[in-house]
Amino acid sequence: MTLTLNGEARTFEADSLALEDLLKQLDLAGRPVVVEHNREPVLPGAYAGVTLNDGDSLEIVRIAAGG
Repeated sequence: MTLTLNGEARTFEADSLALEDLLKQLDLAGRPVVVEHNREPVLPGAYAGVTLNDGDSLEIVRIAAGG
């Protein structure tokens, strides 16, 4: 399966993947992130219920606080 992550094509071995599992693979699980799936925002509580399929597009931005 090929996904576009932040504008870059990335290949994964699965035919489909839960967004929650993708975040684990990217070492972003439990970290503050904002996710857009196919140009639609995804709330953190919905990550487990979002299934990613070949050709999907994601924007994932880490939230960082600073001063």
